[in-house]
Amino acid sequence: MRPSSGVPAAQETRHRQAGQLEEGTNSRRSHEQRQFRDSERGSHSPRNDKGSNCKLLSLKLGLALIICGTFFTLLHSPAVDSNTTHLRTRSKFADVGWPWGWKVIDERYLSLDVVEWSRVSKFLRNLSHKSNDKLKVGLLNFDQDEVRKWQQLAPGLECTTFSLDYAGKDVKWEILYPEWIDEEQQFEVPKCPHLSLPKGSKHLKLDVVAVKLPCRKWENNWSRDVARLHLQLAAANLAASMKGSRVHVILITECWPMPSLFTCKDLIAHENTTWLYEPDLKVLKQKLKLPVGSCELALPLKSKARRYSGNPKREAYATILHSAEFYVCGAIAVAQSIRLTGSHRDLVILVDGTITAEHREGLQAAGWKLRQIERIRNPKAERDAYNEWNYSKFRLWQLTDYDKIIFIDADLLILRNIDFLFGMPEITATGNNATLFNSGVMVIEPSNCTFQLLMDHISDIESYNGGDQGYLNEIFTWWHRMPKHMNFLKHFWSSDAEEKELKTYLFGADPPILYVLHYLGNKPWLCFRDYDCNWNNDLLRDFASDVAHARWWKVHDSMPKKLQKFCLLRSKQKASLEWDRRQAEAAKFPDEHWKRNITDTRLNICNESFCYWESMLWHWGEANYTENATTQTPAVTVAL
Repeated sequence: MRPSSGVPAAQETRHRQAGQLEEGTNSRRSHEQRQFRDSERGSHSPRNDKGSNCKLLSLKLGLALIICGTFFTLLHSPAVDSNTTHLRTRSKFADVGWPWGWKVIDERYLSLDVVEWSRVSKFLRNLSHKSNDKLKVGLLNFDQDEVRKWQQLAPGLECTTFSLDYAGKDVKWEILYPEWIDEEQQFEVPKCPHLSLPKGSKHLKLDVVAVKLPCRKWENNWSRDVARLHLQLAAANLAASMKGSRVHVILITECWPMPSLFTCKDLIAHENTTWLYEPDLKVLKQKLKLPVGSCELALPLKSKARRYSGNPKREAYATILHSAEFYVCGAIAVAQSIRLTGSHRDLVILVDGTITAEHREGLQAAGWKLRQIERIRNPKAERDAYNEWNYSKFRLWQLTDYDKIIFIDADLLILRNIDFLFGMPEITATGNNATLFNSGVMVIEPSNCTFQLLMDHISDIESYNGGDQGYLNEIFTWWHRMPKHMNFLKHFWSSDAEEKELKTYLFGADPPILYVLHYLGNKPWLCFRDYDCNWNNDLLRDFASDVAHARWWKVHDSMPKKLQKFCLLRSKQKASLEWDRRQAEAAKFPDEHWKRNITDTRLNICNESFCYWESMLWHWGEANYTENATTQTPAVTVAL
């Protein structure tokens, strides 16, 4: 039968030839078998015995070579198991079909980095000088040859190798860091996959834990590597299980270790691929109690009591203002909202040279402690683009007079006290899209070393959104999810009426349910107070909420009068609002906010040299429009 018409002709020919060859082979097979049986009968002659012995000798030699090769393979396979204080190893082997059930090597855990033994030896000598006893070293993910070399590094060095059950093949980074989890547990209780972590026995004491990490820099997402995370967690757990002792951790890797787990402040020495840490074991134990990824909340949503005392003098809220004075009002409102929740932590604001003396005085009057900074340019941003200077946020890590910082954007309100977040490690944040976190509210731990890490790769790392959030997500891939109520975005993701009703309720609940309300789109102080001006812009209508808008203005009204003046509208902004209103009227938006009268007293208040904002509308929207408008007042009708 001919193949179907979709198969190429050449392939048809090959199939037919193969079939014909098979038929010829069958017709010859019985003849060849008879010849083989005849030859078998004559195989007992002396001459044939001699040939048979030669063949047997060759066969034995071949088997010997195979056995030797197998032994060599086993010798160089990674060491995986022992829980005694002396060197005793068992190996994992590649899956070559051996019948005696050895473990298969998982290529995800293999490291191609070369161990620089001179550097390791140097680090061990420095540690041995501080200890009167012989050093005891726990080894993880080293092969047999490397284990022997560890044993030879110093006289009497006691090495213990540890096994690690590999993560399942189905455990991908997207499983550990899902875009969404059911935080309210309406349909299911979020659960992270299990990653086994080795522990030392009760009587085992280690001075050093050493681990060799995979580093696949040629892959785009090398830092989001399940095996790499697993091995670092395993090393951290071994170190933390050593009760009542100081333990150092050596990591062999070309790539930088996860700075949220092995922090820069604990880094003792770093030379090329060898990293030496002396971690705070108490802090390490606390981190290891957290979920392995953002697949579970690190902080329960429905906790009855959130108590945290900490060290208030070493903890602060911080924000940053650079290149944009129109966020001054927002920063003042943020400070007011923090104080209204009863927090007495320091408020620190980073400002650059573009913030005027008058605005600085207002920020200080609101309670902010000013820190002057030099801006950091994003080398991948275009000139005068919105993200040109947003890498200035890295300066937060230079606030080393504090142990913990809760960074907050200047366009949000704190509705409930969040001082308890100071008890969380770096980086604790809400989820964003994909496997990433939102940097609008996040816990960080200042460190000059971490700042340098951020600066060292500023030209290498490509930010997914061109800004600081994308960059930080490439550095801090191991982060901890806090409930979205602690950075709740003012945004309606769909036209679903039920979702809008729920979010509108959350925006206005009194007493508040949300901890933090984050204002996206046009900011409340840049709108008239009468309604949310996002309604009048077709591209921003998903951010519109009159209830959330009114909530911001309630905080504004609680501010001292002398601070409210920093929220006055500029003439250009007034013209922009009127332009959007006219566009909404022409489009006949069904919500009809464009029909509402404006009662906001700021409409008739001007603190600029040019106050005739109406004249700007003459040529607004034209391609050659400039801000240089006539000073004559035009006859225009404005909705008041």
